[in-house]
Amino acid sequence: MKRIVLLRHGESAWNQENRFTGWKDVDLTQKGAEEARAAGRLLKAEGYDFDFTFTSVLKRAIRTLNLALEEMDRLWLPVEKDWRLNERHYGALQGLNKAETAAKFGEQQVMLWRRSYDTPPPALDPSDERNAARDPRYKSLRPGQVPLTECLKDTVARVVPYWQERIAPRVAAGELVLVAAHGNSLRALIKYFDALSDEAIIGVNVPTGIPLVYELDDSLQALRSYYLGDAQAVAAAQHSVAAQGKAK
Repeated sequence: MKRIVLLRHGESAWNQENRFTGWKDVDLTQKGAEEARAAGRLLKAEGYDFDFTFTSVLKRAIRTLNLALEEMDRLWLPVEKDWRLNERHYGALQGLNKAETAAKFGEQQVMLWRRSYDTPPPALDPSDERNAARDPRYKSLRPGQVPLTECLKDTVARVVPYWQERIAPRVAAGELVLVAAHGNSLRALIKYFDALSDEAIIGVNVPTGIPLVYELDDSLQALRSYYLGDAQAVAAAQHSVAAQGKAK
């Protein structure tokens, strides 16, 4: 049996402010940092000792990984950072308050952008200062690789090949791997692991800072998955994420 652990970053400043974040490089709140540390303490208490780690190129995921590893006394572990594990790109919505956006465009339209599988938000204009193509961390990407908007389907299209190319070979070789990433990049992996339909993945909510363990067979097919920690606390955190998704 193989295992892999998925960890959504702790609460970020824009999570707290109810703003669309996407590829904006927002840091953790104090609460988010403590969530990351608590995840590390829980993983250590449960006996997890990783061989390799993966994260995105966004600081909220990187810092979550580092804080968790610090609690485990494993800051020395190798890490691979890749943009393909970034959060879904929210296009022209990035930085906007979700409630104000709903008031402007209508709740139904905003919910379609937020929660549908294949309807992206309005794209950024290429000249917009928020265009990540201006960011040096993406300078090696080919023209067109830096998105101007994404739906979850687009996120799946970059995350799953990355799993197949970079992460799966390590898991198949017997390494215990930790992936610290984002709500939607992790939902892309969950959709793939659990073979969920486009409709079913819409209802999946990943709480911040709680390790999600997948057990896989030798062909890397999912056998089962479970969150670590108190079941009631996990359920409450999932409910909170679901409520945020419906918030006006």
